[in-house]
Amino acid sequence: MLYVQDSLDGEAQVPLDPNVLSEDGTVALSTYSVSEDAKYLGYGLSESGSDWVTIKVMRIEDRKTEPDTLLWVSAFHNAGRSKFSGITWTHDSKGFFYNRFPPPNEGQISDAGTETHSFGADVTDDGKYLLMYTAEGCDVKNKVRFLNLSALPDGLEGFHSKNGLLPFEKLVDKFEASYHAIVSDDTVFTFITNKDAPRYKVVRVDLREPNVWTDVIPESDKDVLESACAVNNNQLLVNYLSDVKCVVQNRDLETGSFLHELPIGIGTVDDVSSRRKDSVVFFKFTSFLSPGIIYQFDLKDEVPDLKIFRETVVPKFDRSHFFVDQVFVPSKDGTKIPIFIVARKDIILDGSNPCFFYGYGGFNISLTPSFSVNRIVVLKHLGAVNCIANIHGGGEYGEDWHKAGSLANKQNCFDDFISVSEYLVSSGYTQPQKLCIEGGSNGGLLVGACINQRPDLFGCALGHVGVMDMLRFHKFTIGHAWTSDYGCSEKGERVSLVDSENLVLFLLLWVLLIIRYSPLHNVKRPWEQSPDQTLQYPATMILTADHDDQVVPLHSLKFLAYVLCPSLDNSPQTNPIIGRIETKAGHGAGMPTQKTVKESANR
Repeated sequence: MLYVQDSLDGEAQVPLDPNVLSEDGTVALSTYSVSEDAKYLGYGLSESGSDWVTIKVMRIEDRKTEPDTLLWVSAFHNAGRSKFSGITWTHDSKGFFYNRFPPPNEGQISDAGTETHSFGADVTDDGKYLLMYTAEGCDVKNKVRFLNLSALPDGLEGFHSKNGLLPFEKLVDKFEASYHAIVSDDTVFTFITNKDAPRYKVVRVDLREPNVWTDVIPESDKDVLESACAVNNNQLLVNYLSDVKCVVQNRDLETGSFLHELPIGIGTVDDVSSRRKDSVVFFKFTSFLSPGIIYQFDLKDEVPDLKIFRETVVPKFDRSHFFVDQVFVPSKDGTKIPIFIVARKDIILDGSNPCFFYGYGGFNISLTPSFSVNRIVVLKHLGAVNCIANIHGGGEYGEDWHKAGSLANKQNCFDDFISVSEYLVSSGYTQPQKLCIEGGSNGGLLVGACINQRPDLFGCALGHVGVMDMLRFHKFTIGHAWTSDYGCSEKGERVSLVDSENLVLFLLLWVLLIIRYSPLHNVKRPWEQSPDQTLQYPATMILTADHDDQVVPLHSLKFLAYVLCPSLDNSPQTNPIIGRIETKAGHGAGMPTQKTVKESANR
């Protein structure tokens, strides 16, 4: 739910509680934005986990909702740094920018996934410029266009009456890298980008000389620049990912020179909240043993002093009873894979412990430290070990790490995950019969591929909303956007680079590459591969939801059918293989607390 208070010491009030917007709790808050004058709250709601969003506007003072409603807005988030839709207010608070799709014709299926490009918008702090970002698929590359709002003769309202297109100008017109504006001073803009910098850097450009870009903060030799925001007039607050641990620094905006590093522990920093004109900054910190702390500090102080503004406390949870270790495990090719291990301090490494092992490895997404009540319960009461692996395909070490686990290199993800599993067994944390692997979406693909390739290594597998059919995923809803990571059985990895005479051969070779790991096409009868015919699939639960319009349920249902059919025919398969289909839920959002608890209990 959202809270509002008149001052830092004021009483917190609730202007919007999405939990009471429907009887079954399946209406979720997907996006929101407050106008510059703090009079209006624009917010988007989705029902039953759908990617379609309805945008409404509330007057904050009296909590009254305006009658205007925007329908057919897509809430699908690009896997990179831009997203399909948001609410971007103008500086005068008279309106906001958004994007939507035409409503389907009567009788037409409302498919939220047929769009090819995604769009986003930013209004600069001075209200003078509007930036529009255009992304393609799930790649982090985007184009940038700008519009001088102050140059419109009659302003936006006057232009609106003409019913024409806004006169945007091009700044970046190729899908060559990621660009996101941090701040502007008249025509001089500061961006964060990975152009010629796989771990990102901060650059500056003058719109009057759009071909001249200069570095402000060069790319780090090892750490990944996750975000940057302008604060305290002439300073930058930058967040680096250093071996999957957040490091927050204060730097000079003009020169990029280092000023301070904030004293935080092993964890994740996000939701940085501040404005350029403010010296007071807030950010949220979470870790494996901390459910969430909102820190407050003032950059006017010579040495910033972090103060706790809000902290989430879990009753009867004592973090001092647990430990967090980071280990670097060599993969099949020798690459060191970072993993986090969380367990009770009194654990004995004799192989008797149940172990829950989670992975993702895709779309440049980093798995950073996070808190889970479910995880703590099993660690505390069942003596379990929890492990998270930062395998190839994620963004933990920048774009090179991502590329090493995508397209033709996708098998690296599975090799990494299997290597870490073997380490957990050989180091005494667990044994194969007590090792449970888990992943969702792209991580569901990871689980499906691994139980096909090494059924002997796992005792249990949980695959959530997984991408299981790698030959046809692009044909359903938003699946075509994933070809940036997976390639395509019909287009190949780089069809444009192949001449027409070799195109058929190229596509054939690409299909053969994808089909080598596609979970659906590699279902086996494991017992036929073991001398004593006792090998079988681990106990497996495949989870999906009826309103998932990202990874449609057919992936999970087809995989279940393929696995179950050979397992039921006079086979030694005795480990249960079951499916769980949630109703009125989607790809993860919009599930009420009661259903979340039931799903966790079933797992």
